[in-house]
Amino acid sequence: MSDIAVIILTKDEKLHIGGCLERIAALSLRQVFVVDCFSTDGTQEQVTNTSAVLRLCVKTIEHEWQGNQAAQFQWALDNLPIEAKWILRLDADEYLTDELIAEIKDKLPRLVDDVDGVVLKRRHVVGWLGSRWIKRGMYPTKILRLFRKGYGRSDMKIMDEHIVVRRRVVEFENDFVDHSLISFEEWKEKHRNYAKREAQSYLSGERSTGEKPPRRMPTTNCRATSALSSISASATSSSSDSSTASPVSAGTSGKASGTAGWWIVR
Repeated sequence: MSDIAVIILTKDEKLHIGGCLERIAALSLRQVFVVDCFSTDGTQEQVTNTSAVLRLCVKTIEHEWQGNQAAQFQWALDNLPIEAKWILRLDADEYLTDELIAEIKDKLPRLVDDVDGVVLKRRHVVGWLGSRWIKRGMYPTKILRLFRKGYGRSDMKIMDEHIVVRRRVVEFENDFVDHSLISFEEWKEKHRNYAKREAQSYLSGERSTGEKPPRRMPTTNCRATSALSSISASATSSSSDSSTASPVSAGTSGKASGTAGWWIVR
């Protein structure tokens, strides 16, 4: 058995959650938690049915949405009865490749004690494009998703939150997959919301640890702030126009930088 607890946040993810659970079952996990925000599409029933078929013990917890992914995940870290040594954070539309599962089983038990986190490579597969793997400009996206219990926390960002840890991180070779099966129209609306959250994050002066800047912003940022205000206003006014969309993807370089005593991998 892998000494890992998986945490999956859901809200109306019936389309994806079954496939996610099927793939992670091969890890022989110690614990699986689904934190669901009162889904109305049958997500919880899908979790129950899939886990019964797989003979996978899954604990589903309902919890009101905290405003963003970072806050919801931090609530999970603070409140779930996690007993495993390691925590893996996944979205419902993500799954592990067979190669990554084998690598985790082989390498994770042999990591030295001062390694707190593992950076994984994410590949994007877009369902409405015929389940095409999008490589240019998006691969590999390197994200810290596997970390020791008690040594990681959410950085509380509005958009593209990260897990931060205090000590060393290592990088594994193989991939996990973000494979969204939503329609093109749903995809466009999703990325409009991403753009709004990016603008909100920037205009609030949010930093990588969720800190706020001094109340008065530097004058050198005034022009950029004004421009982003226009972009944000434009995005809001055009949210009902389904004829155009600008996908937003925050890639990561896999480099570690020290911030306020914590290590963050972006």
